[in-house]
Amino acid sequence: MLRVWARIPPPRGEPLPGGRAVQSGPSPWVPALYFMQQVVNAATVSCVYGLLAIGYTLVYAIVGRINLAMGELTMTGAMMAAMAASGLAMAGAGALPLALLVVLVIAMGFTAVQGWAMDRLLFRHVRGVGTHAPLILAIGLAIAMQEGVRLLHGAREWWPAPVYATTRTLLAVPGFRVTAVTAQGVVVALTLGLYALLWWVMRRTAFGRAHRACTDDAWAAALMGLDVNRTVALTFAIGGACAAAAGTVIALYYGGVNFFTGFLVGFKALTAAVIGGIGSVPGAMLGGLLLGLVETFWSGYFAIAYKDVVAFGLLALFLIYRPHGLLGQARSRGD
Repeated sequence: MLRVWARIPPPRGEPLPGGRAVQSGPSPWVPALYFMQQVVNAATVSCVYGLLAIGYTLVYAIVGRINLAMGELTMTGAMMAAMAASGLAMAGAGALPLALLVVLVIAMGFTAVQGWAMDRLLFRHVRGVGTHAPLILAIGLAIAMQEGVRLLHGAREWWPAPVYATTRTLLAVPGFRVTAVTAQGVVVALTLGLYALLWWVMRRTAFGRAHRACTDDAWAAALMGLDVNRTVALTFAIGGACAAAAGTVIALYYGGVNFFTGFLVGFKALTAAVIGGIGSVPGAMLGGLLLGLVETFWSGYFAIAYKDVVAFGLLALFLIYRPHGLLGQARSRGD
């Protein structure tokens, strides 16, 4: 990739996979394979944004407010995953599939309880308030969680041992080859599996029906006998679990987890939710995919220093010209 960027041809005789050697200049297919490599690179970051954007959109759909502390749930999930993975690695079981599943369950369970407690102890008391109190509460909670982790854990970073780090060649031509890490396939499979499970929960279970009813009109749902408070609390818990799944990917694939991990990724996932249509679960996944592609392609073809500028500039454009996103709908909502 560096040679393509710098327009440096490979040395004559450099071996390629399969034992063949380069006998001439770069293949004319190099730009196309470079494009494919960017698509592969975008897969993992798109999954992170999509999972966290689902947490944002589930909560917004049912309470009509954005929980800006969702990024900090990702941070705590990432910290739990990093600590659990380090403990299992010291026990010699860090790379076992069952051990990694245990890490994911621990992180998602811990953060689901945090999400439930957020609503039960804090947001329930300001629900329905016509002021900006819920937004201010979310900002204060995010800062409190950041500082609490910094004081308890310190500002150092966790770097768990990488798992499934085998690099595989997907396509190769003289001058370039498309590669992927095994962990990228695992992350994509995990994301699709969690999305399918969430779709089933939202479409085929009593909780899903209750969530849709409260989303349409909370007062009417209460009059029909639904426990609105319980439904909202479970929604916060599911959103927290999705945030922890994103945090687990960050910890085990990217590494470098600290108390500030959730700040920027939280705002970018919110951008993805807005682009896809906040309130729409498919829109959250679509927004995460689009934002991941935009960031990755900008970094691959233009100045990487402006990557965040482009991401939040895209958010501004959607808020101005399409505030309901790609799959969102403009509709009234019962308070």
